[in-house]
Formats: sequence, C-alpha cells, structure tokens
Amino acid sequence: MEYHIQTEKGMINRGNWNRIKKCMRRAREGKAITTGFLGGSITQGSLSSKPETCYAYLVYKWWKEKFPQSEVTFINAGIGGTTSQFGVARVEDHLLRYRPDFALIEFAVNDENTEFFEETYEGLIRKSYGDGCEPAILLMNNVKYDDGLNAEEMHLRVAKNYQLPMVSMRSTIWPEIESNRIERSEITPDNLHPNDAGHALVAKVITDFLERIYEELDREEDEAFGHGQLPVPITANAYENSVRYQNGNSQPKLQGFEPDPEPQENILEIFRNGWTASCEGDKISFTISCTGIAVQYRKAVKHPVPIARVIVDDREEDAVILDGNFEEDWGDCLHIDTITRHMEPGEHKVEICITQTHENDVAPFYLVSVIGSN
Repeated sequence: MEYHIQTEKGMINRGNWNRIKKCMRRAREGKAITTGFLGGSITQGSLSSKPETCYAYLVYKWWKEKFPQSEVTFINAGIGGTTSQFGVARVEDHLLRYRPDFALIEFAVNDENTEFFEETYEGLIRKSYGDGCEPAILLMNNVKYDDGLNAEEMHLRVAKNYQLPMVSMRSTIWPEIESNRIERSEITPDNLHPNDAGHALVAKVITDFLERIYEELDREEDEAFGHGQLPVPITANAYENSVRYQNGNSQPKLQGFEPDPEPQENILEIFRNGWTASCEGDKISFTISCTGIAVQYRKAVKHPVPIARVIVDDREEDAVILDGNFEEDWGDCLHIDTITRHMEPGEHKVEICITQTHENDVAPFYLVSVIGSN
C-alpha cells in the first residue's frame, strides 16, 4: 500500500548542512565514504523482515544509489533497549572507530523526555560531533505509535544548541495515524517497532530530507562553529567522557566474581566481557575516577537469579539493589541503573555484592559493565 506523508514537515531543525554537503561532495567525486547508524532496536532493525528492509539500510541504500561512483560502507550500531546513556559510553567503540563520514543518531523512544536524558544525549552529541573524524551528523526522532510520545522536546534543545539537522516521525508519520489516514496496525505490530512498511516510511522522511540537501549541494554553507570548537553546553555535561569498564579494560578486585571468558563476536552479543557470580557474599570492587556511576547488568526472564547491591564510597545508607529478575517476558534485558550523579571529581570506590541467592537459581548474576561518567 502506498502512503502519503508530508515529509517536508519532518525537518524540525534545519541546522547547519556544511558537513553533510562536504560528505556528499566527497561521494560525488568518487571518494569512499562510511555511513553509520547509532540507536536502539528500531535502528537495529527489530520487526523488519530482513536486515535490508530496516530504515537504516534503506538510508544507506539511498547513499549508494545517489552516488554510484563512490564505495559506500554501512555500519549499523543499533542495540535494542538502549538509551543515550549507554550510547555515549559505547559510541567510540561501536561507531566512531570506523571513522564515519555520515552518522545518524536516534534514541527518542528509548530516552525519556527528562532533563537527565537531555544531559546524556548532549554528552553523546558532543562526543560524536567533536570527534576527530568530523562526522556529518543527522539526528532523527522516532515516535511511539500508540500515544505520539518521545524525547523530542529535550533532544531538540540539544540539536538547536549544536546547529544539527533533526528530522521527526512525530511531525510526519504520527499525524497520519492520529487522523486515521494510516491504520497503525498496517505499519507497526506493537505500536513501537515498525514493520517493513513502517521502516520504509521512516526511511522516506530521512531520504527526502537528504534529497533537499542534495538539491542545494553547490550552494556554499559556512561552518557551524570555529574549527575544533563546540558551543557551551546547555546541561551540566557530566556524560561526554563516559567510560565503560569491562573485564578487558579494568582490573577490579574479585572475591567470588569471575570474568566471562567467552569472546564477543559482535555488538549484539550484549552479555559478554563482564563478570558472573552465584554465591551470597561474592564481591567485586572498582576504583574509578569519575563524577557519576551507573551499573549495567542482565535482567533475566527465567527466574530466579541472584540479587545484588551496589555501594559507592562505603555509603551503605545509599545502597542500590540490582535485581537480576526481569518482570517482562520479551527477552533478557541489558539494564542500566544510575547509582550516583554529579559527585565531586576524583576517585570513587564502587562495590557490588551478591546479597540474595535461591536454591533453584537458573543462572548467575551477570554484571556487564560499570560506567563512570565525567
């Protein structure tokens, strides 16, 4: 079925097109370019019938067809159920190390529309835009198809501060659903993840915007900021330099916790490079230079599994419980708990201890990483 959406309404922030134009010109000249996509499950391709019908691949396909003289590489760094808080901690390893010429970033339906996620999103944008490979960044906001909600308000504030182009599904696809011109069941089975038809609509909003830039390709555009400079942050900006500590880049003190020896073949093998523990009293402790701490662990759909707690700087009164038992049924969850924020800069002790086990535990507690933010 053919759908008619007003893609011209998708541009909710024009931003500065200088970097995207430079990328297009390189491709037009026959130079190789790399296109990268960072986001959650929709970017990963959840509920598309095959990888080639995911919106990210369709946008990559636009680049290939628009610039057949260029060798275009596709990097999909989407991981389901993840937010910009995890995104800023992994963007270097999962995307920036490939030196993308064009990077699309999307976390609008996984982030909440709060000041906390405004800060984590700004950290991600600063880390990405300020990287030495100088990627051309396009920001995109998906939408929840049952209520039209997303984190667009907070994300848009960041986009405007950094003069980055942003396109929106809330201003294009959602009005068609809200007015019943599109039946939501035709484009999404679960009111969140698009099917092939939905992914095609998302891709069209993006590629129509890229076409608009292409039409003005030979019109010069000044740089948004001075070379190597970024504007003043609009938040406390405590996440730009987040570091993810796993068993390959840290040496915590182990008392019962054991490193996972299995290699990680790709980023979708999300429960790798961490530590496991099964006995009450097992401990793992880190000393991390940071201003904030988050703990990333597995919440399992098969119960029971052990329960742990985390204490920072021996402050037992502020201990946080890490319950590895997941109450949803869609699959094991790569969960993040934010433990502390905006502490005094310096070294901080982080101790995680197993506090409860069960005779019939079906799996160990799996600690995926500790994230220190700065």
